Amino acid sequence: MRTLDALVADAIATAGATTPEGEVARQMQICNACRYCESFCAVFPAMARRLEFATADVHYLANLCHNCGACLHACQYAPPHEFAVNVPRAMAQVRVRTYAHFAWPAPLGRLYEHNGLAVALATAGGLALFLVLVLALTGGLLHAPLAGNFYAVLPHGLMAGLFGVAFAYAVLALAIGTARFWREITPGTRRPGAGAEAAHNALALTYLGGGHGDGCNEEDDRFTLARRRFHHLTFYGFLLCFASTSVATLMHYAGHPAPYPLTSAPVLLGTAGGIGLLVGPAGLLWLNLRRHPLHGDPAQRPMDRGFIALLLLTSVTGLALLAWRDTGAMALLLAMHLGVVLALFLTLPYGKFAHAMYRCAALLKSTTEKRMPSALALGND
Repeated sequence: MRTLDALVADAIATAGATTPEGEVARQMQICNACRYCESFCAVFPAMARRLEFATADVHYLANLCHNCGACLHACQYAPPHEFAVNVPRAMAQVRVRTYAHFAWPAPLGRLYEHNGLAVALATAGGLALFLVLVLALTGGLLHAPLAGNFYAVLPHGLMAGLFGVAFAYAVLALAIGTARFWREITPGTRRPGAGAEAAHNALALTYLGGGHGDGCNEEDDRFTLARRRFHHLTFYGFLLCFASTSVATLMHYAGHPAPYPLTSAPVLLGTAGGIGLLVGPAGLLWLNLRRHPLHGDPAQRPMDRGFIALLLLTSVTGLALLAWRDTGAMALLLAMHLGVVLALFLTLPYGKFAHAMYRCAALLKSTTEKRMPSALALGND
């Protein structure tokens, strides 16, 4: 019987690695010969259902990877071994290419190459400055306390129209990009229960638990659940802020316009969400700065940090606006907060947020495949 090293050598000889997709295919051939990490996450069972790795398969597996790092620290072929297997980095390099490839409109896919920390801060600062100047020119920047009445500074119709258009554009661009990705990975026949399991895995961040549920590897071999917890605070904080805005909108059209008391649903939801968006992104930034140098793609860290910075600025300016809404600084704080939120919406389709959409699609395909006979899972349906 041939040894594992001989099988691995064959995999290296037969898999091209001239592109990031080729490098993932090479590493997956090696992993298919080893199978040590088969129970670590959804990537390796999905890998084991394949004998070859076409571009669509590589795109699917790359977005199924959560970059938890467990396989890298467990791998006997990881650098400095000559086989240089680094699945988290190879997958990350392909992932960002899928975001650019499927982006809508297509020419804007190039923004993924430049959407870093400086661009995020410049966009937020520029939009905030524009709104400050508009208020200054119209005489609305300096004012006596208005008891938190934002619409005395900017009319409700103007705010709703401006941010409604920006948010609708972001949703449309992300939906079209995800639909293009979904068509490429050929999801196959719908299977009962697949959607519910995929939703649970996405909402619970199941695969940020590492191979044995102990968590991810960050700066060393120690397992920690910190990244899962900070992701949860960020995600649910964002949802609570969105819920706050939605409830306030419904109350406005039901005849109960702002301002709302501190004990009202919009304020309570917004406060809880703002705290989540403060603690979660701050923790993710801390982990990002400390991660092992072999984890992920270092070239993408400016994009990661840019998105984190916008989330942090959204929470800081929002909480500051809440705290000082009954002062003469309310208009200035409102302009700063709205500028940051507008920058967040406009950059959502071309930054780190896209990974959530593509990953959910990949998780759905994964749970669908698990319910297929092996021949169908290999694409023979």
